[in-house]
Order: sequence, then structure tokens, then C-alpha cells
Amino acid sequence: MVSESPTLFWFRDDLRLSDNPGLAAACESGTPLMLLYVLDDSGDGPRSLGGAARWWLHHSLASLAADLTTLGQQLILRRGPAREIVLDIVRRTESRRVIWNRRYGSAAALDDAIAAELARAGCRVSSHSANLLHEPGQVVNGKGEPFKVYSPFWRAAQALGGIRSPVARPTALPPSPQQIESDSLDSLALLPTKPDWSGGLQATWQPGEAGAKARLDAFLHNRLERYAERRDFPADTATSMLSPHLRFGEISPVQIWQAASDRGAKTAKFTSELGWREFAYHVLAESPDLHRTNLRDEFDKFPWVKPKEATLRAWQRGRTGYPIVDAGMRQLWQTGWMHNRVRMVVASFLTKHLLIDWRLGETWFWDTLVDADPASNPFGWQWVAGCGYDAQPYFRIFNPVLQGVKFDPDGAYVRRFVPEIAALPDRFVHEPWKATSLELRSAGLVPGRDYPRPIVDHGAARDRALAAYKAMRG
Repeated sequence: MVSESPTLFWFRDDLRLSDNPGLAAACESGTPLMLLYVLDDSGDGPRSLGGAARWWLHHSLASLAADLTTLGQQLILRRGPAREIVLDIVRRTESRRVIWNRRYGSAAALDDAIAAELARAGCRVSSHSANLLHEPGQVVNGKGEPFKVYSPFWRAAQALGGIRSPVARPTALPPSPQQIESDSLDSLALLPTKPDWSGGLQATWQPGEAGAKARLDAFLHNRLERYAERRDFPADTATSMLSPHLRFGEISPVQIWQAASDRGAKTAKFTSELGWREFAYHVLAESPDLHRTNLRDEFDKFPWVKPKEATLRAWQRGRTGYPIVDAGMRQLWQTGWMHNRVRMVVASFLTKHLLIDWRLGETWFWDTLVDADPASNPFGWQWVAGCGYDAQPYFRIFNPVLQGVKFDPDGAYVRRFVPEIAALPDRFVHEPWKATSLELRSAGLVPGRDYPRPIVDHGAARDRALAAYKAMRG
């Protein structure tokens, strides 16, 4: 029993202290404060995280817990159904106020259900906007309906204005009412067991709020000026690589928006990427089943091919015989991230060269991306596959050789992730099957042994994909 009814703040996709409106409101309540994170793999709401995202979450929670400790607070960790855990803590501590930042899609439905049960128990819930520039329902067309095309959506969002200012990081937190029982971080079992495949992730990333700030600062000072011109070149370090920090809420889009805007010129292309993320979340709010259901229902009739296990595995492991595709898939496997231009190429290859259902690709990305996001991941896959809003037309089929030549002209990206072909001359690095026997010997490369031959011919695959599209359309 506590002498004063405490407030419960529930962390979710907002693992930060700076610009955390819900946490700020909880601090202003003037009551003792409990800080909770629940790992909910019950299926009652959001999708369970994939392996790479779980690795990130472990380190992000460790960083958040350490930051809270410096302010004299503890992070309560629990594993299980969030509905049961939140209600149990409220009941046992006699809390009369629960605060959280909003989620979207199926997670929002779960939050609504929990809020209703809390209300019946006499507990007040307040939710806050923390992870978008504008809430779903605010950016609508002239008929008051959600947009289905990005460009007018983003124009309307920018015209709407009203982006809030970031909330200051608290310098102190109210004390916990008592020592609340917490699971240990290790007991959440977020890290991989043997074999430990996370070495490349550890070498690439610094999860946590401090890592997010460091990456944003480095981008703004070193790369923003060339972002618009170089962002499509995967060997270049022109992109921000902030996506996993955004996914776990270690930094907010409002913070990024303000920091970029303060830099002045040459920010429009970069901030438009925040707009694309925003669009994906607004679509998720309207279509919670985004990772399973075609936004354009005519694609329900598309004649996807049931893949042979070897074919799907060749794509997953970067063994298709197309170097730009294989480099991207190996970058994903090694680092938990892939350059956005290459994401489009590998997704087009799966759905159009191989005619494999986009949902299988989305599921693989969900498991292997550190930035596996419930909105952007399925939205991007549907965009490439042609079944999403404002989608790339299905008949636009990326030629992986030309994409490699255009965006990796000297083969630096391919050579980094497909080292077995690194010694080939530049003119063959994107189509090694055209090298002569002498050139192959000089490079120490035996086709089919050291590096696979293409698993599909581009021209034949293109014709097959166009025929499938025509058949769908009747």
C-alpha cells in the first residue's frame, strides 16, 4: 500500500528521455512515478519482434535503464501479455493514472482495449503524440479523407504546419513509490543464443538515445550537404542511418525535423523522407493489417509462384548471381540494415524476377532488419510490389545490372559485400558471367563454384512478370 496514488508511465516505441511528451506529463503530475516496459509476445496486439530488432531492443533498454538510474529511477521490465501486466500493476499499487505515447495500427486497438479496462477500474488514461509530426486524421484531402498518394499528402502536411516544439529532457524524475518487482533484462531473452550472429550488428550500431544523438549530429555536420545528390549511391555514406533509432523512439521525428530545419538550405529532400515515414504511419492507422493485406485488392488475384526452398534461400542469403542484389542481402544479414536504393532493387527482384509473394520478403526483412518498422516495412514492400498506395507500377521492373552500373559504378559497394568477385575488372563486376575465361582466372573466380551463375535470366523474368500482371488484369 502506498501513501499517495502513483502514476504509471508505460514506455513502448519511445525509449528516450528527451522530447518524450508522455514522460513529461507524468513528471508534471506531482505524484510518485513508476516506469514500465513490457515485452509482449502474446500476439494480442503488435507483431512480435524479429531477431535483429530484439537484439537492438536489448541494448536500447539497457541504455534507457542506465539513463534512468542517473536520475534516481528504475525501469520496470516485464514479459507477458501487456493487458494483464498493466492492469495487475495498477491494481496492486492502487495507481489512478496511466500515461503513454500513442501507437498505431493493431497496437492502437490494444491500447484502446486496455484504456477501457483501466477506466472501468477507476484509473484515468492519458495518451500523447510523440512519434509523428502529425497525428493520423489531421492530414486529409478536400473531402476530409486520408490521402492515398504521397506527394499531395506531404504538400498538405507541410501546409498544415503546427509541428510542436521538442519537449525538454527532464533534469529530475519523481521517485518510485516503492521498489517494484522487475524482470531482469537477460530474462527477456532478446539476444541471440549460439550461434551468436550479432557481431556485425555490434560493429555497426550504438543503440540508445546517446547513439541516436551522435548519429544525427554526425549526419548534420558531415553528410547533409551532399544528401540530395548522393543518397542513392550505396557505397557512399550520405544517408543518416537514423531509421532504427526512429523505430525504437530513441529520437523523435520532431527532433530530427527541428535539427534539420535549423541547418537551413538543402534539407527538403531529407525531410521529405520523414514525410514518407509519416505517410506510411497514416496508412497503417487506416489499414492495421498492412503486413498481410494488399492495399490494392486487385492484387489478391495476382499469380504468385510458390517458391522452391532453394530459390527463396538464394535470395535471402545473397546467392542469386546478381551482384547488386547479393550485396544488399548480405549487407542486411551482416549489419541488420540495407541501403534504401538497394532495398528497392532486392524487393523488385523477389516480386518480379522470381514472382514470389511480397509478404515472404516482408517477413524476412521483419526478422533481419534492426529498423523493422510496422508501418514503413510493409508499406515499402507493397510500394515496390505494385499493390500499395502510390505504388511503383508493377510493370516497372528494375534491371539489377543497370541499377548496379548506375548507382555503384566502380563496384565499391558490391566488392565490400561480395568479396569473391572483388578482383574482377569494373566492367564485369555487375555482370560477372560476361567475363572471359582469362579474366575469370585472373580474378581467381570459378563461376558456379566461387560465385553462383544467375538463378534467372533478366529478359525472360521480365517477360514472365509482365505476363503475370496482364493475367491479373484480365
